Amino acid sequence: MMMTEDMELVREYAARQSEEAFAALVSRHLNLVYSVALRQLGDPHLAEEVTQAAFIILARKAGSLGPKTIVSAWLCRTAQYVAARAVRTQRRRQCREQETYMQSLLNQPEPEISRWPDIAPLLDVAMAGLGEKDHSAIVLRFFEGKDLKQVGAALGVNENAAKTRVSRAVEKMRRFFSKRGVTLSVAAITGAVAANSIQAAPVALAKSVTAVAVAKGATASVPTLGLVKAGLKWITWAKAKIAVVAGGIVLLSTGVTMMTVGVESDHVRGATRGPDIQGAWEGVTTLDAPGLDIGGVRLGEKAQTRIVFAIDKTNGVYGVTGDVIDLGIKNIRISKIMYDFPTVRIDIEGWGSFKAKVNGEGTEMKFQVGDKLVVYARTNAPDTVPERLAESDFSPHNGADLQGYWKGKIGGRPDGAPVNWKIAGQTDGTYRGEMDRPTLYLGANHWPVFVSYKDSKVTLKPMSGAGLFLGKINGDGTEIVGTWYERGALRPMTLKRAEYVPESPLPESAYAFSSKTDLQGHWKTVCAVKVGPVMKQPLDLDIAKLSDGTFLSTLAMPWCALEGMGDPLSATDFKYQLQNVRLEWKSLGAVFDGKLTDGKLTGKWIQGGASIPMIFERSQP
Repeated sequence: MMMTEDMELVREYAARQSEEAFAALVSRHLNLVYSVALRQLGDPHLAEEVTQAAFIILARKAGSLGPKTIVSAWLCRTAQYVAARAVRTQRRRQCREQETYMQSLLNQPEPEISRWPDIAPLLDVAMAGLGEKDHSAIVLRFFEGKDLKQVGAALGVNENAAKTRVSRAVEKMRRFFSKRGVTLSVAAITGAVAANSIQAAPVALAKSVTAVAVAKGATASVPTLGLVKAGLKWITWAKAKIAVVAGGIVLLSTGVTMMTVGVESDHVRGATRGPDIQGAWEGVTTLDAPGLDIGGVRLGEKAQTRIVFAIDKTNGVYGVTGDVIDLGIKNIRISKIMYDFPTVRIDIEGWGSFKAKVNGEGTEMKFQVGDKLVVYARTNAPDTVPERLAESDFSPHNGADLQGYWKGKIGGRPDGAPVNWKIAGQTDGTYRGEMDRPTLYLGANHWPVFVSYKDSKVTLKPMSGAGLFLGKINGDGTEIVGTWYERGALRPMTLKRAEYVPESPLPESAYAFSSKTDLQGHWKTVCAVKVGPVMKQPLDLDIAKLSDGTFLSTLAMPWCALEGMGDPLSATDFKYQLQNVRLEWKSLGAVFDGKLTDGKLTGKWIQGGASIPMIFERSQP
């Protein structure tokens, strides 16, 4: 059988460095490896680099593969991991080639009506969560098209057992898809995967892969060698596991900022049995946590961010800080961490607890909250948050016609959602920027932006992928006319150069009160929200009384500082009459309707069709 022949070819290559044997392996499995990479990255050139890296790793590890190794499944796992690591390379490449790359994406025709587009982005994540035998069964049956007898032979079981194994693995995948809003029958899943999972690799790739791999990567490019290094390290650390970077914001999207971190000595007793968890951990996650749904450029895409958290230990006590890379936030202190191998528990004051499992090699940490899985991989080279722009960085000056502060509205109408941009020129002639979008969820602030500027053409794209602007600057550098792309829709947008006026905080005297009947002041409450377990979310409501007798109110949700949305959100509508209070936040689709009674604001929080009883109390006497 081919599986047996595969290992014979591997042994032939390991023993005699037979280029002919390795070329046969490449010929058999090239399309599988290339398809895995292309499905995860969407970039044919980077998919080729990942393919080369996977086969170089095979060449280097050929002598250590066990006799029962299923080579196709081994290559699939390796390609999935290397492709996940290549996300960083892809982001840096997007920064250099953003305009051309995004234009090509937007000009692509919409796919035919099919469920494959729903499955494709989730397939490798779903497979990564399968056990080794289930994973191998899926690869053999649907990626390689083996019949059940051949699958059974490869797995060392009979045909009926192979059928059960395949059915069980597909059912696990069906449940995984269903939890993420893709509801399909088993037949629809197997049909779509069998028909679409393997794409033909470029014709010339087989020859180049073979030549580079048999040379053990000596002629490979620097980026490819970087992927090889990461892949070999992963194999050394975890022979049967893949560090998946998928899921929703769990740890860092729900944390409370600036909190002390400590662990009592009896809470680290497991550290003597398990690996030390000190170091940097990184993952990539979509911005679709509960109550948060931020779309990407194309229909069905989600904005996303890299998350890095660093764990340190002083005198036996662990501490942890977090960076949300693509939302521009760094050095966030998480509440409390407790480690009793293999369990890590994060306690977040006023919110709840989260548990993770650390693998035996200490290379990955899996958090599960509700139906969300986030896996962080240990890294020695974590990505870093761009430095926040100071006003002096983007102040206009001669010779930098794009530099400055620009204001625009999506759709171009007066009631359109505002999007403001800070653009700063760099000494090397490039630009970088930040986006402020006050009405996006709780208000996006200081989000880092890719900036491309050539021949009057301007491209602005948040690093999170939350939309894209393509425009053209006029001759006197005062206006950029273009199009805003988001969730597959195209809307006109004109950016006008504006004076940057930072908001000045109100004096504390605006919040001063003298009796229980005064509305102004600082108020707080905690509401219970079911996100997997019931969690408590703190809300801070500040109401200021201005000199003209009117009121101004802002809402702050402490944990949202970790989402780049930490600035207080002003109420868009404020009504106060005869102790009755009504506050509205249109960007949230939320209303608080209550009454000032006995020094408390008692009423209901109304949002998304739900009505939650809520009582605000003063946060100071």
